[in-house]
Amino acid sequence: MIQHSLILGVNPFIQSYIASDIFGKMIFIGLIFLSMLSWVILLYKGILVWRAKKNALDFQSVFLDQLKNFTSAPLAIDLTALPCEKTPNPFLDLYLVLKKQALTLLNKNKGEGLQIGLLSSIDLDVLADSLYIEGEAQAKTLEKYLYLLSTVVSLAPFLGLLGTVWGILITFSSMQSQVAGSSQVVLEGLSLALTTTVLGLVDAIPALVGYNYIKNSMSDFRVDMEGFNLAMVHAMELEYRARGATVESCERGDVHVSV
Repeated sequence: MIQHSLILGVNPFIQSYIASDIFGKMIFIGLIFLSMLSWVILLYKGILVWRAKKNALDFQSVFLDQLKNFTSAPLAIDLTALPCEKTPNPFLDLYLVLKKQALTLLNKNKGEGLQIGLLSSIDLDVLADSLYIEGEAQAKTLEKYLYLLSTVVSLAPFLGLLGTVWGILITFSSMQSQVAGSSQVVLEGLSLALTTTVLGLVDAIPALVGYNYIKNSMSDFRVDMEGFNLAMVHAMELEYRARGATVESCERGDVHVSV
């Protein structure tokens, strides 16, 4: 306990906080809050984006493998082939949107003697648009709260600068007044100025690095998402497009049309 007290006693940040006035303490508390907020967002969003990309790539592998091996039609992908139900999984959500929209269009286009309808070029454009909208919604969900990191990047140095200016102001005010014990007040003012500057940079640097990393990761993931959307639409075009399509190709994979 004594050793712990000694460590706190020689800590410059603790000493500076204790010696500062009410406004200086408010600046310290603000900087500590920004630091805690940035680390919570960094850990939460970093883990979320990593899990989403991993789960999405697992589903993409299952989807493409089943199509490549002709074991399933695009609308009859065996979801039990996935390791287990994991969330979040943006690619699985995209596939479910595609399946729901495609089944609606196929039922609408179903003609006499056909178990399932065919898709026109306009229908394929509708599917592509639906996937684009859902992809943007998925990306928006993953990027939610990232603006807080950019806010910390901008706000923390300014808050640290405010502490610097306030500490220097206290120092010069003490030197001008020439009161007894002013040297101690000068040291306290300089301590406040330096420690708040350091805290502002300590807050901003990890937030900036983490923000840029997550944004770059999301940019790459958007490209992967667009590629997966194109792959699904292309598979639907090969399987169900009206021009050159046959009844047998539509019935391959034992697709059950039920909404």
